[in-house]
Amino acid sequence: QVQFVESGGGLVQPGGSLRLSCAASGSNFSSDSMGWYRQVPGKQRGLVAFINSGGNTHYAESVKGRFTTSRDNAKKMVSLQMNSLKPEDTAVYYCNTAPFKDAWGQGTLVTVSS
Repeated sequence: QVQFVESGGGLVQPGGSLRLSCAASGSNFSSDSMGWYRQVPGKQRGLVAFINSGGNTHYAESVKGRFTTSRDNAKKMVSLQMNSLKPEDTAVYYCNTAPFKDAWGQGTLVTVSS
């Protein structure tokens, strides 16, 4: 059974940084493309960062140049470095495969506020 456990969220001021981590289990991680998704109340969950098995990345326009995702296949972990955070980045962040599986974790809340 595939499971994802996200961590690293918190409260940060605008312009600040956070690093999110995700531990995966029960999947063929090294061959999976992975994604970071975020959701705010009342809106659909959306993909913000993508990394394929070869390490190639793609980002939503809203985070391009500010967010960087990476992966460690040996540890079955994926990370999201978030810099120059804005209030509109406030959301619950999730990791999953891309395209996603029906196996969402609890997510980690990021709040950007002064």
